[in-house]
Amino acid sequence: MLHEFRIYRARNTGALAVLLCLLLCACAKEEAPRIQGYVEGEFVRVSVTAGGTLDNLAVRRGQSIAAGAPLFTLESANEAAARRESEDRVAKADATLANLLSGKRAPEVNVVSAQLQQAQAARTLSASNLARQQKLAQSGFISPSVLEDARTQLARDTAAVAELQAQVQTAKLPARDNEIRAAQSEAAAARAALAQADWKLRQRAVPAPAAGLIADTYYRSGEWINPGSAVVSLLPPQNIKLRFYVAEAKLGAIKPGQKIQVSCDACGAPISAEIRFIATQAEYTPPVLYTRDQRAKLVYLVEAYPSPADAPRLHPGQPVDITL
Repeated sequence: MLHEFRIYRARNTGALAVLLCLLLCACAKEEAPRIQGYVEGEFVRVSVTAGGTLDNLAVRRGQSIAAGAPLFTLESANEAAARRESEDRVAKADATLANLLSGKRAPEVNVVSAQLQQAQAARTLSASNLARQQKLAQSGFISPSVLEDARTQLARDTAAVAELQAQVQTAKLPARDNEIRAAQSEAAAARAALAQADWKLRQRAVPAPAAGLIADTYYRSGEWINPGSAVVSLLPPQNIKLRFYVAEAKLGAIKPGQKIQVSCDACGAPISAEIRFIATQAEYTPPVLYTRDQRAKLVYLVEAYPSPADAPRLHPGQPVDITL
């Protein structure tokens, strides 16, 4: 009886051992190997092009903002005055060009026309006087010199009429081509200066270049900011990436565009990400002659990006598990 019990127990123990081995193998097959990684953010540091006093900081740390939302403004009294000056210079240049293109004003043309009428009347009188003097000279009542004076006066009045006729025509014409081109250049330069003043004024009110999370602010209202200094640090969701290292033996199994699964503490469901970068050089450089053990130490940096919708679930510096 005792012998039969021992045989029965041995058989059951063997069956349990076989069943346990099968369960362990099944679990090992189901669970894919995981790689340790971490989250990193590529921050956008929004700075100023020119120095000035911070007039208003419109955001705070931890705030989510949309693209184009106001971030901060600098005092802009000087830039606004410069823009008004440039605007006045444009108006002046345009008025000068229009004046050159239109010729003289109507009252000025009327003055020259009246002078022309007076000259024409004087010429008519001189012509009548010459005709009378010629008749008197034929009768011998005047000397030849008096007749010559009458001819000279008629020629003088005829020349005056021709001069004033030319002045009337000139008064109705625009300015010379060189003067017009110079005025056009002045107007173009004034507009360029206005565009530059507009740009400088717009730089005093800085909007968000993209939607994202305000990671940090570096100044408070009333403080002076030097040119080129960052005022706000912005983290767009598309700038969140995952970094992990793959051993040299597994490098051939991955490629850009490949999808991976990411999990982390309190992240909920796994997050899908896309591999976009694989380093071409190993982080560890062994001797020239590689052995099998040394090749196992080679690791390559890999970067993957989650979708912008899943990126807010991850935070820079957070450890993650990568499943290839």
